[in-house]
Amino acid sequence: MVVLTLSQRRRRQLLVLGLLCLAGRPAPAQEARFAAEYQIKAAYLYKFLAFTEWPAQAFDGRDAQIVIGVLGSEALAMELSQAVAGRAVDGRAVSVRELRVGDATTGLHVLFVGRAAARRLPGVLAAARGQPLLTVGESDDAAATGTAITFVVVDDKVRFDVAPAVAEQAGLKISARLLAVARKVHAGPT
Repeated sequence: MVVLTLSQRRRRQLLVLGLLCLAGRPAPAQEARFAAEYQIKAAYLYKFLAFTEWPAQAFDGRDAQIVIGVLGSEALAMELSQAVAGRAVDGRAVSVRELRVGDATTGLHVLFVGRAAARRLPGVLAAARGQPLLTVGESDDAAATGTAITFVVVDDKVRFDVAPAVAEQAGLKISARLLAVARKVHAGPT
């Protein structure tokens, strides 16, 4: 029989507790992969702005900002905020607003809905209907649910599919140059 002193038992308990805490977290390599994925998605989201045309009434004047709303991905919101800091598209500053479920989408120009909010996507899209809003998702069924752009990971590479009809329903026009580099272009409403 092994007899442990109080300090040895305490160390063992702390070790077990530490291991249990680590078991719920992604492995460091997986964390690095997710961080790289968020960086790429943030860069894409910024680039999408230059290839999307909004109607004039989408902005409150010539010096109004382009606002990107992020729902369901705090990590992407932080990465995107860094990516757009101090940048502009067509003379308009770009800002990021992290959203919570139930927040209004008015005043946004792009709405990204992450995996964590994927089950709320149909309701969010229904609430945004009629607004000049570029909708971007990353869930497996985002395109079928009605986003204009859907991120997909293929062979560990971030790609995207585009549904121009969805963007047109929102009063937006997506450049043929963006369509040319998309993985898939959905011809009609998905």
